[in-house]
Amino acid sequence: MAEEFDYVIVGAGSAGCVLANRLTACGKYRVCLLEAGPPDWNPMIHIPAGFIRTLVNPNVNWMYEAEASAGTNGRTIPTPRGKVIGGSSSINGLIFNRGQRMDFDVWAQKGNRGWSYDDVLPYFRRYESHDDSADASYRGQTGEMRITDLAWRDPLCEAFIKGAESIGIPRNPDYNGAIQEGTSYVQRTSTGKLRMSAARAFLNPAKKRGNLHIITNAHATRILLDGKRAVGVAYHRGGASGKPQEVHARREVIVSGGTINSPQLLQLSGIGPAKLLGDLGIEVRHDLAGVGENLRDHYGTRLTARAKNVRTINELARGPRLVGEIAKYFLGRRSILELGPTLVYCFWHSDETVRNSDLQISFTPASYKEGMQAWLDDEPGFTLASWQQRPESLGYVRARSADPFAKPVIQPNYLAHEEDQRVLLAGIKLSRKLMHTAALAPFFAYEAYPGQNVQSDDELLDVARQRSTTVYHLMGTCRMGPATDPTAVVDDQLRVHGMENLRVIDASIMPTMLSANLNAGVLMIAEKGSDMVLGHPPLAAAS
Repeated sequence: MAEEFDYVIVGAGSAGCVLANRLTACGKYRVCLLEAGPPDWNPMIHIPAGFIRTLVNPNVNWMYEAEASAGTNGRTIPTPRGKVIGGSSSINGLIFNRGQRMDFDVWAQKGNRGWSYDDVLPYFRRYESHDDSADASYRGQTGEMRITDLAWRDPLCEAFIKGAESIGIPRNPDYNGAIQEGTSYVQRTSTGKLRMSAARAFLNPAKKRGNLHIITNAHATRILLDGKRAVGVAYHRGGASGKPQEVHARREVIVSGGTINSPQLLQLSGIGPAKLLGDLGIEVRHDLAGVGENLRDHYGTRLTARAKNVRTINELARGPRLVGEIAKYFLGRRSILELGPTLVYCFWHSDETVRNSDLQISFTPASYKEGMQAWLDDEPGFTLASWQQRPESLGYVRARSADPFAKPVIQPNYLAHEEDQRVLLAGIKLSRKLMHTAALAPFFAYEAYPGQNVQSDDELLDVARQRSTTVYHLMGTCRMGPATDPTAVVDDQLRVHGMENLRVIDASIMPTMLSANLNAGVLMIAEKGSDMVLGHPPLAAAS
């Protein structure tokens, strides 16, 4: 007979880890947490530079691919997602970036009560611990998630920041504070020399509680329904060949599988667009048109330069020098193993008239083969990557078949919207301008990609189509909105429209894209969502 709990959470990623902690804290409720992947024992998860391995490791990564489109020049795009305790927080680039006030105010303006910036700021502050802010009124100091400013200093990074200042882009002491625009070294989910994943911050402290039951290698195949009421989850332990099992929920099923897996699970369970389900031979249990729609992602174009008169990560990451870096890491000294993929962020705008903070540029003293962050170049180099912060192009995630083990169709439709083309083109031009500042000149040998022969707008857009990749920020496929919105999947309490005892709590509920890496926002959504599940009154809005 299936075991019964008060709450069943599907997915032990960023949201699932927070929820498991908060829902078990009072000791009143029994919670089951299902995770399709293994425990987070792989050492590459915990060493920050290990991202270069986990990005391509199928043992901890779903290894998804986005479909080809005109915006990718016919290429499929590797789309990593964490398949491990901690989810994508265990394999991401460690960056902590909340977004801007306007992002959340737009959510509220779209009919989502309680989701304005002033409403969500107290939840950001509740879960974070950050001691280095110039204005503590924006930051939390006592939460479980440790946020640190990158302490590493590098001649190339300093030159990049000085070069940005020379063209009018100021330094910003805290891009998660009052204002995002400017340049700074990144803030990271890390402590000491180790990654601070959601599992380490939230799940590990909760594991000792007797009312939390964690099942790993448990691939959810279907939400169990009694009419319109969710009553449990069916899963296979150990993959497709594993034994089918069930777990039942007395109070709620909470889907936290992420932007790709959450809509797929709903669709496999008969919740989604009726035509899609019918075409796949899935019985329609609840016709909900928005499930899987509204997909957006950041699409980044990386420009690379060959470096001179300086040592870059490319040289330090091979041969005897790499052996030395490994030794220094374990001896507690400065080492490239404590670095993620990005060292410096620059936030700016594409239009001086509008100045709407729509561009993000990252800088790192390394370069990668074919623009991929899993394979370093053989020669010294540095990279500037730019992307539009709030893309307009809309895509979808759709189950490929009724087989729960078949990877879904993922189509972001990169650059389909003309505005995305305009803003990304402005970002490429700004990246090139930053690459050629006087401050970087002593270290700049030549532009390796795309090269000085590429100059026209059409040529640069073709570069974007040929070389750009995901920045790993997929969102929106179970969009939050009022019942009057035909594309909405959940309401502002994160309850699935037209269903009972079923919520979605993860990045898929975001109505519009944040001007940010999404992990910080997902942690906030889960923090706020836990209060909703427990029936607690919301935290007082920031004043």
